[in-house]
Amino acid sequence: MAPVTTAALILQTFPYGETSRILRLFTRNHGLQSVMAKGALRPRSSFGGVLEPFTSGHATLYLKPSRELQTLSSFELIRARQSLGRDLLRFGGASLLAELVLRTSSEEPQPRLFDAIVLAFDTLEQVPAETLERAILTISWQMVAMLGFAPVLDDCLSCGRALAPDEDARFSYAAGGVLCAECGRAGGGATLPPPARAALRALLVGEETTLARTLGHWRLLERYLDHHVLEGGSLRSFAFLADTLTEC
Repeated sequence: MAPVTTAALILQTFPYGETSRILRLFTRNHGLQSVMAKGALRPRSSFGGVLEPFTSGHATLYLKPSRELQTLSSFELIRARQSLGRDLLRFGGASLLAELVLRTSSEEPQPRLFDAIVLAFDTLEQVPAETLERAILTISWQMVAMLGFAPVLDDCLSCGRALAPDEDARFSYAAGGVLCAECGRAGGGATLPPPARAALRALLVGEETTLARTLGHWRLLERYLDHHVLEGGSLRSFAFLADTLTEC
């Protein structure tokens, strides 16, 4: 079994026994992989203490298709991103993205998504504190769109009518987007006034926007993911972000 080398991003780490670690890697060429880093916790480990969440590098793996846990031979560090762990909000944002990849990806290669996540982690490291919350929301919605779950915001999903920019709408989590006021009378979903709809559209495409009520945008993102992307599941990182934002 010949080893393969690929660009990789560490999303999660777990101790295994007294000396080893299990890593969840998102790789550019081999998708999501669970790997064993034998002896990684030993003081003189060849891994050199670099196997931490959000770290980028080149991973050399022994891949066996029939095996769920692969073996990590080496990891050549490219970027450690330790600053993400020193700031609670940056850590929470990176954890949200990592958890979303873990819940939605497979062993199939997704190079475009891999490059986008690496860029997102770099952005979360560098973005100024005053625009950090908006950056996390923007990156999260862009990732939702990249995964193929972008909500429909301009046409009613029931009758197909184009909504005017100044028109109130209802946001249907089940349908995956907006309903006009008439079609939305049956209930369900959240009221989405024109400024909020315009802000959400800007977040999806990465445009600058003013967020008057960020709490509402976090709630909408969480419920949309739970209902439309995760099929009734939930992401633990949302609770951490909620606590962090309350303390800020």
